[in-house]
Amino acid sequence: MLDFALTAFVAFLVILDPPGTAVVFAAMTRTVAEPHRRAMAWRATGLAGLMLLAFALGGEWLLAMLGITLPAFRVAGGALLFLLATDMVFARQSGLRSTTPLEEEEAASREDITVFPLAFPLIAGPGALTSVVLMMGRAQGDPAHQMVVLAVLALVLVIMLAALLGAGRLLRLLGMTGAHVVSRVLGVILAALAAQFVLDGLRQSLPGLEGVF
Repeated sequence: MLDFALTAFVAFLVILDPPGTAVVFAAMTRTVAEPHRRAMAWRATGLAGLMLLAFALGGEWLLAMLGITLPAFRVAGGALLFLLATDMVFARQSGLRSTTPLEEEEAASREDITVFPLAFPLIAGPGALTSVVLMMGRAQGDPAHQMVVLAVLALVLVIMLAALLGAGRLLRLLGMTGAHVVSRVLGVILAALAAQFVLDGLRQSLPGLEGVF
């Protein structure tokens, strides 16, 4: 149980990347008054949490309705997370957990970025939504393991909220270079986790490969 909780914690912490998200948040709200910035942090974290909870509880049902097996989703999700890991390692922006130039221009022109781009895609982006479904799938229907996933997700969201509330101080402490270094290290870990998801999916889809991986 402890190993499972640790795996879930590392997965969510790496994918949500609180330090990196906080630095982006600080940069996008430089001219916003502190009370408004704190309110946006609270609302965005809560909204992102609701989105992730919905996917955690209804993700497998949605896959079943679409005729998608969990092993197939593990392979596809692992590939998606690997692309995200590549972005993190090379400090690229592909839109998986960041905004495009047009989206940044739109965000810059609005005073409130709670829903877009903070809640989505910076916090609850495609990578985070995919990972929460995959981790719930790893629980294999065991209520105790499912509660562990939800508890760990809540813990990481609390860390995210703390990072957003202290975004200004974190930006001064790390700077853009420091934030990129942290993201690169987390990206390497995420790449390994993504590969594990793909291997798990292949093992379940092709039982003949059980002895190969």
